[in-house]
Amino acid sequence: MKPETLHFYDKVYEVVRQIPYGKVTSYGAIANVLGAKRSARLVGYAMNNAHDKNVPAHRVVNRNGLLTGKHHFQGTHLMQQLLESEGVIVKNDQIQNFESVFWDPMKDF
Repeated sequence: MKPETLHFYDKVYEVVRQIPYGKVTSYGAIANVLGAKRSARLVGYAMNNAHDKNVPAHRVVNRNGLLTGKHHFQGTHLMQQLLESEGVIVKNDQIQNFESVFWDPMKDF
């Protein structure tokens, strides 16, 4: 992996660590706040590598509130279980009331 990619991942992790308990954000919102608007997929790759870095990756979903990264978590429903333990309602891999639990990092960075 290129050093600049690793540096970008560190920036992603810094943003993700700021997501409040019981809130979620999207790959695209993180890319946008980092000035890399078209890099949502790269944010997803960073989340795939975040499991041993004390990063709440379960709080990052796609722009429609779908749990698209769930297959990167151990266990069948771990991502959903982690979100539900924080009070986020999930049905059929979809965050319910997405707008009310969405955290926009642009407002805090």
